[in-house]
Amino acid sequence: MSEAKTRLLETASRLFYAEGLHAVGIDRVVAEAQVTRATLYRHFPSKDDLLVAYLTQADEAIRARAAEAQSSGADADDVIRTIAESIADDIGSPGFRGCAFLNAAAEYPDPKHPVHKAVLAHRQWFLKTMTGLFATTGKTDAEPAARHFVMLRDGAMAAGCLADPKPICATFLRGVEGLLTYRSGLESDADLS
Repeated sequence: MSEAKTRLLETASRLFYAEGLHAVGIDRVVAEAQVTRATLYRHFPSKDDLLVAYLTQADEAIRARAAEAQSSGADADDVIRTIAESIADDIGSPGFRGCAFLNAAAEYPDPKHPVHKAVLAHRQWFLKTMTGLFATTGKTDAEPAARHFVMLRDGAMAAGCLADPKPICATFLRGVEGLLTYRSGLESDADLS
């Protein structure tokens, strides 16, 4: 990626996340990235392309963290815990404004819009990844457990930018632990029958 394209994407990502997708115009991105409008359009033919690139970059970062957790050699329960702790770290970080994907979906509700499609693609990948991890634990309720995890995550992300993130992160992590413990109980109950 060229230096100008990198600068554009970094600037746009910072502004879009901090202020909102509709609130930040192309002129602002161009001015803060210190590039020409022609340079912007050479790399991103439209604002929608820039928005999708911003979400793609956020998606790639989350995928990389999940892959790192999975490659650690830990058992599936601990990988799930590591992913949850990573989410809690994000929520507790300075400047946290909620989930970039949920924020984008709120601003672009049309399911046919490329921004909304990028959000859905990320969420489908995340649910599939979590379902695979829960399946690796050997329990039979992998998909419902993964959906529960995603809902816990969504709630924590939404609440984490509205109030003190410490108790929200603690509640989220306790919920994930409860989900893992509950699932262990399911296995024990099945063994008894």
